[in-house]
Amino acid sequence: MRVSARNSICVYLNLGFLCSLYHELEVSSFRVRDELRKETLQLAKENLEKEQRILELRNQCTIIRTSELAAAQDRLSDLERQKDEIMRSYSPAALLDKLQASMAKLDEESEELHQKFLEKDIDLATFVQKYKKIRTAYHKQALLHLAGKTSLH
Repeated sequence: MRVSARNSICVYLNLGFLCSLYHELEVSSFRVRDELRKETLQLAKENLEKEQRILELRNQCTIIRTSELAAAQDRLSDLERQKDEIMRSYSPAALLDKLQASMAKLDEESEELHQKFLEKDIDLATFVQKYKKIRTAYHKQALLHLAGKTSLH
């Protein structure tokens, strides 16, 4: 019986040791779980405290984003209007109109020069030189105008 009593004591001691070890693990586990719960609660409180600031910053970002977007869109609209004006002024029809206006101005200049000559305000040599220059420019523009009109139709 001694062997059996000794075995019983060993089993009892081993069980006691295991029970003690299990109890320590359980207590340690509760302690760790409790610490984790406390840390989680603390982090949650800190996050809740930051929530208002986050909302304020988000609103500021939205305001900045929309105001900058609006300004950029306004600038884009202005630039598109400028581009359209420039494109209109260089359209074939607009260029032909400008050419015709220039021709009319040259024609008027040549008529004024002719009138000065008739009134003897300028001498013949000066008249011929200036008149030839003006009429040559006029006819060059007239040819360009005719070529432009022909190519458009």
